[in-house]
Amino acid sequence: MCLWTACSLYRSTSFGTALFSNRPARQNGFWARSFGAALFVALVFLPAMAQAQGMWTPLVRRLESDGFDRRAMEALFARPEVRFDPQVMARKMNALLDIKLSGGKPKAEAPELYTSYLNPFLLMQAQSFLEAQRPALREARLRYDVPEEILVALFLVETKLGRNVGSKGALTTLASMTLAGDFALVAPLIEPRDLSPQMALWLRWRTAQKAAWAYKELKALLVYAKGAGFDPASIPGSVYGAIGMCQFMPTNAVRYGADLDGDGRVDLFSAADALLSTARFLKANGWAANLSRERQMAVLYRYNHSHPYTRTIMAVADRLSGSGSALSSGAEE
Repeated sequence: MCLWTACSLYRSTSFGTALFSNRPARQNGFWARSFGAALFVALVFLPAMAQAQGMWTPLVRRLESDGFDRRAMEALFARPEVRFDPQVMARKMNALLDIKLSGGKPKAEAPELYTSYLNPFLLMQAQSFLEAQRPALREARLRYDVPEEILVALFLVETKLGRNVGSKGALTTLASMTLAGDFALVAPLIEPRDLSPQMALWLRWRTAQKAAWAYKELKALLVYAKGAGFDPASIPGSVYGAIGMCQFMPTNAVRYGADLDGDGRVDLFSAADALLSTARFLKANGWAANLSRERQMAVLYRYNHSHPYTRTIMAVADRLSGSGSALSSGAEE
């Protein structure tokens, strides 16, 4: 079955029109001199463009074998905004390689917390968001025991309360990482290093591992988009494909997404649905009423494996609740 009720192919301007249209009239001599150059460009870049258009073919076939409609996938990956970007995987691999090669070298000390989020202006915005979303926050707390201030603090740190949900296309990001399982596509972008054979083998293995992870997330994104009624190519995401006000990876969007506003779909770009979905995630990962502060931070760490991140959320929540210590008055000793 087609993932969407209406799947249409996008038509683009022909290469010849794009190359020669909207040019002012020039002297004949200029055209005589430039014709050879234009012919050279066409001969060089036309095959490259054809190759780029067919680059998604292995991925489309793989998705088809996993039950996705082939024609819908062909139409989706033929769209001009869905372009393979090897930099996504290369950026990740260069970062992982830096960590791997650093060995026992001392790392820069992490900050205690991110003090920029304690800016009075941001805290005022967070307080306004809390008041505006109080019904949804109250419902999230009733169902999953997560305090309102924790959820608002998390949204402030994750996306500035929904104002920064990412500028990359999540589909392109995840599809590019999937395709980059073919290491030859990213090898030219790996920063030059004198790697041992063992390290080079590790790099290839790690790339393949990340590509497998990205494919799982890509499939989940397509499933989520269908359920939410979204065009998958239009969903913005982070540099590695997290989506929504809560910055869920698509597998978590499918697993923990919750519809609070009752419209029959999970819209993680809607505050109500995103808040309830986040509370559901936290509950599933250990949140409960009367947790100690230490246990609360342990649950938040599962959302993002960063201690400064968890401490920042707790500090913002303290400010929102007017407390300088434990958030919950009933916290266990």
